[in-house]
Amino acid sequence: MPDMMFFPQKSESKPIIYTYEHIGVKSQEGYIKVGYTEKTAEERVYEIEHTGAVPYRILAYWSAMKNDGSCFSDHDVHAVLKKKGFRQLNEGDDRNEWLRCNIDDVEAAVTSVKTGTENIENRTKDFKMRPEQEDAVNRTMTYFQSAYAENSGRTPKFLWNAKMRFGKTFASYELAKKMGFKRILILTFKPAVQTAWREDLMTHIDFEGWQFICRPEKHGDPSTDEQYQKADKNRPIVCFGSFQDFLGVNKETGGIKAKNEWVHTTNWDLVIFDEYHFGAWKDNAKKLFESDEDSYEEDLSKYCC
Repeated sequence: MPDMMFFPQKSESKPIIYTYEHIGVKSQEGYIKVGYTEKTAEERVYEIEHTGAVPYRILAYWSAMKNDGSCFSDHDVHAVLKKKGFRQLNEGDDRNEWLRCNIDDVEAAVTSVKTGTENIENRTKDFKMRPEQEDAVNRTMTYFQSAYAENSGRTPKFLWNAKMRFGKTFASYELAKKMGFKRILILTFKPAVQTAWREDLMTHIDFEGWQFICRPEKHGDPSTDEQYQKADKNRPIVCFGSFQDFLGVNKETGGIKAKNEWVHTTNWDLVIFDEYHFGAWKDNAKKLFESDEDSYEEDLSKYCC
């Protein structure tokens, strides 16, 4: 009886989508090749190019495997890129793999194929939460839900003692998504972390359609107030700002800064205090809340509503 393999072993190959460009070829400026191989990118490109005299540069490569273990090809990626309007070199004359796009466009197309989404916003990240992040999110959800069930009217608060590299920004957004929060306010004593909060929100496929509002980067850009007024209120809105700005007072009147009144009147679903330890116990921080040392309260939530 011939040998029969009822359970064939999973292939050891590691298929990839790779990209590279020719250097110094005028007619190919702006075009990159998007291909598929089960070898390394270096090996495959060398096979293609070693007989020619044109210098080339390998740009990037990504796994061509979905989370369920199935594979996809460069044709799938080409189809997504073409649907988004990226054109082939000498389109109509041949069926080459050269397209007028950049690395981010290809990565977004790969993400689209992997996740089975349209990925209209060209998002490039699709990683999942790690076990410790899922645990933090689930514990927080359980606590919030129990507080709501009590119907006491109190605002639930939950502290994440997150160590360096925990990924609190991504996990925080996942918490907001799982709980259906649509208005998220992030307050920090360290405005420099804005980049991390923006990047996780605007590049990950899980948050497609979400909007990020922050202090304008250059003169003439819309203010946070203007950004909020123009935002689509039917989609989630994340507003990032510093304690110093949003909770600061008008030096002349002593009241809320006029440009920040909207922050105080908006009914936020979730308020996140980030990098709180950088300023919470300093005298200058206490002055932000119009309290002297004797009357200062540790609970800052009343200043955020």
